[in-house]
Amino acid sequence: MELEEGDIVLCTVDRIIGTNVFVKIKNDGEGCIVFSEIAPGRIRNIRNYVIPKKKIVCKILRISGDRIDLSLRRVTQKEQKEIKEIDKQEKSYEKILESILGEEKTKDVIKKIINIEDIYNFIQKAKENPKELEKIIGKEDTKKIVDILKTQKAKKIILKKEISLTTTKPNGIKLIKDFLKKIEGVEIKYISPGRYSLKKESEDIKKTDSELKNMLINLEKDAKKNGVEFSILKK
Repeated sequence: MELEEGDIVLCTVDRIIGTNVFVKIKNDGEGCIVFSEIAPGRIRNIRNYVIPKKKIVCKILRISGDRIDLSLRRVTQKEQKEIKEIDKQEKSYEKILESILGEEKTKDVIKKIINIEDIYNFIQKAKENPKELEKIIGKEDTKKIVDILKTQKAKKIILKKEISLTTTKPNGIKLIKDFLKKIEGVEIKYISPGRYSLKKESEDIKKTDSELKNMLINLEKDAKKNGVEFSILKK
């Protein structure tokens, strides 16, 4: 799987040298966090934030050749929760694979999967379309695994966004009401004048988060056309 700037990744702290923290990025080599990207303000004791073997969630700032610069302080609590939940689900998927394929074969299969994409997305897709998994382990074992996956009660996660909608036009209230009607498949809650929260339950965190982001991009374009000031307050 190819990493990109802006990606949120799970890491394990490896070592601290000088003012740099070196981490192992899950399935993707090594990255570096300078102290100024650990936490805002002055750090009195770095070990209050990172110690070797601790799992942390980071954001990729830059990729320059083999060097990957990361940030810990720029990751939101929501992003941390989502990545840790995905990691937990991936471990569950690995146990299912192991129950059918055995330990050694599972290790080989996982290596092949992460060359295509992350385990979470790959297995999520396999539930609906198992062809790619069949290419790796064959139809018989794929069917056994998919049958187990479908009997699992998927844990739902609530994804939230917060937006601001304001306008100085005389028919402003109607404009905003009409604008909100265009938002489908999402629970909308009034917070305070001009502020609204968008909430959606999902079993597929990454897919739904991507859908919400794309929806907000389209809403922003539509708002500009109709004279409504639109901004995202909580991503």
